[in-house]
Amino acid sequence: MAAYLTNEKIEEIFKEHGGSEKNTGSTEGQIALFTYRIKSLSEHLQTNKKDHSSRKALLTLVGKRRRLLNYLSKKDINKYRDLIEKLGIRR
Repeated sequence: MAAYLTNEKIEEIFKEHGGSEKNTGSTEGQIALFTYRIKSLSEHLQTNKKDHSSRKALLTLVGKRRRLLNYLSKKDINKYRDLIEKLGIRR
């Protein structure tokens, strides 16, 4: 599914946001990965406006990220605020 992401890029994202490259289950790391994929899909849809399967995938990712952000805000509001500031997610 994420064929455009190399293992090195995934490890870099998790190392920066999740603590270590092997900590793929961290909420912060998953949100950062979804954000990267959302940005990539958004750029793709700017040029390919009729690609409806990618549009559905984008909406699915946005929903998953939203649920994880809601979970993080309930669990630890300070981590939530730091993460949305670092990733540039507006809310």
